[in-house]
Amino acid sequence: MDKAAFLAGQFLLAMPGIGDPRFEHAVIAICAHDEKGAMGVGVGEIVDGLGLHDLLRQFELRTDLVADLPVHVGGPVEPRRGFVLHSKDWGGQDTIDVAGRWSLSGTIDVLRAISEGTGPEQFLVALGFAGWESGQLEGELSRHGWFNTPSDAELLYDVPASERWERCFIAAGIDPRLLVSATGTA
Repeated sequence: MDKAAFLAGQFLLAMPGIGDPRFEHAVIAICAHDEKGAMGVGVGEIVDGLGLHDLLRQFELRTDLVADLPVHVGGPVEPRRGFVLHSKDWGGQDTIDVAGRWSLSGTIDVLRAISEGTGPEQFLVALGFAGWESGQLEGELSRHGWFNTPSDAELLYDVPASERWERCFIAAGIDPRLLVSATGTA
């Protein structure tokens, strides 16, 4: 597969009728994608009743220097594992650059920096991730299920999770009210 066809740094938007209730109106920030598979973090839904302060307290970290932001449902794989998508102005030992658009960190170092006021300027926290084996995502993209679109920092950090799916489609020039849950054949 041509490297340009890989989707790291893009958003995957669930199409209506995707067929899996876990992904209804999902927005997935694709963090890694190559011939071996893909990994992304959900940014379109938040965990009810869990905020950043709750996570910080679990690690005995300060909460007074940071807003109690929502925690996102990152995906069905390893739902207790945390990830932070963040601006490129901070990096730790495990931080990876995602196609020059944002960074991804998955250790307590980034939470510690955030709690101390020395972390990235922009960030969001998620639990779990979405993963695809080799060729699986490409197969799903060839059927009615996902729509990929370039990512945008404003959509990632400044738009509430509840509005992100609709706003991502609009940014791609698509009115989501006109989408249907089935495809036809010619």
